[in-house]
Amino acid sequence: MCPITHESQLALLIAVIASFIFGAIWYGPLFGRTWAVLNGMKVPEEGCKGKPPVRSLLITFLGTCLTVFGLAYIMGNYKPLCSYGPALIVWLGFVVPLLLSSIAWECKPWKLFAINAVFYLLNFYLITVILTYVR
Repeated sequence: MCPITHESQLALLIAVIASFIFGAIWYGPLFGRTWAVLNGMKVPEEGCKGKPPVRSLLITFLGTCLTVFGLAYIMGNYKPLCSYGPALIVWLGFVVPLLLSSIAWECKPWKLFAINAVFYLLNFYLITVILTYVR
């Protein structure tokens, strides 16, 4: 196992921040309203009033950290072997089956599956590209 260098720490930090921001944009202005409606949530007419709960943001940030560290480990401890392969394998092998379960058992619509699946694929690519090229 390779030691974590200052450069790899920087890459991890940048990847976490970029992923967190990408998620906020994806599930905010891009698809937030559609995602909420498809999940059966009530959406205010004038957009989301108030601030998101701090607890939810902290849990999401923790999840983002786990995703980045997991992908970094799978990529071979930050070595740029092939940045796209691990992202695709993790997405196809883990994320897609979990999202399909929500279609099969929770009767979620396919449009929600598409919003979530494309987010995770693009997010994993974003993370792996940063981990590959920022060192």
